[in-house]
Amino acid sequence: MGILKKSALNRAVLVLEDGTIFTGHSLGAEGEQVGEVCFNTSMTGYQEILSDPSYAGQIVTMTTPQIGNVGTNAQDMESKQPWVRGFVVKELSSIASNWRSQEELGSFLKRYDIPAIGGIDTRMLVRLLRERGAMRGVISTVDFDCASLIAKARHWPGLQGMDLTGEVTCGASYLWHAASLSWRQGAGLESLPIAPRFRVVVMDFGVKYNILRGLVTHGCALSVVPATTSSAEILALNPDGVFLSNGPGDPEAVEQGIATIRALIKAEKPLFGICLGHQMLCLALGAKTGKMKFGHRGGNHPVRHLSSGRVEVTAQNHGFVVLEETLPAELLVTHRSLFDGSVEGVQHRDLPIFSVQYHPEASPGPHDAAYLFKQFSELLTR
Repeated sequence: MGILKKSALNRAVLVLEDGTIFTGHSLGAEGEQVGEVCFNTSMTGYQEILSDPSYAGQIVTMTTPQIGNVGTNAQDMESKQPWVRGFVVKELSSIASNWRSQEELGSFLKRYDIPAIGGIDTRMLVRLLRERGAMRGVISTVDFDCASLIAKARHWPGLQGMDLTGEVTCGASYLWHAASLSWRQGAGLESLPIAPRFRVVVMDFGVKYNILRGLVTHGCALSVVPATTSSAEILALNPDGVFLSNGPGDPEAVEQGIATIRALIKAEKPLFGICLGHQMLCLALGAKTGKMKFGHRGGNHPVRHLSSGRVEVTAQNHGFVVLEETLPAELLVTHRSLFDGSVEGVQHRDLPIFSVQYHPEASPGPHDAAYLFKQFSELLTR
């Protein structure tokens, strides 16, 4: 162990808490970031991944060997900015070739001050994470003292017990009207929205734009509110239903949000949760969550809809999971992962409440589960 020399090749280094060191070259901003190192198996949609607020606090590794070939553009952002702490790829494409491209990925990463590393063996890194679990790590282009970097990685507290929703939620309430992106409508890839029929409040724990588009497409007029909004403030808006969004961090740490959801359940409002919203809904009803070994992140995760037997290929991004043995009797498991058998969806036996662990809005990913937005709208008509 010693000091790695910085060469003229814009050297970068990724160091894990267990002492594993990867040396490569810098693809993004100069600097240093500490976070939880995870991996995503999606072959496309890197910009949507970068701008997904659920990745706050994480250094994301892409398993696809070449990234950046379609560039970046303003429309494919899933929030106002990227939230990843760092980005890891095998190779950055030297050409951004797509009719919608506005900026190359390397320039995009630099503009948003995100350090990134390329030229490393991402297969080895992913294998380590699968065998040993997600680890704390640090990307640096300024410090090459191995002992120093390992200490920095180990000093970072990790995501367990960390509430990151305050970093990613909106600063003030706002109305959202946009449905599907215009270029998708023109290509016949999305249905046109129906006229708004329902008032829905969205609790923003780190919501993705395509979730909001999906709700609008199914007739919902949306009021998006900060994560700290009280149940009294939400009920004062007289919503037909409430949506609980995705988001980053440990669900058990979002104590105020859980208390708000518990009050909304008592008000018997229709509730629909996705990802973090699913976990917090289950917590509000008495279940427990736990940290997964390396999580589910990608666009190819098979999930079985238990009542129909239908298998859905889903987009997923989560490192925590609802523990099935802790579920209260009033919650019925509706979906299950075919990878590891974990809970992927629940439904209340008596109240108009349901949630899923995966992402029916995709972006990126398959659209097998888009029917869930319709399912929510049908609850609002009761």
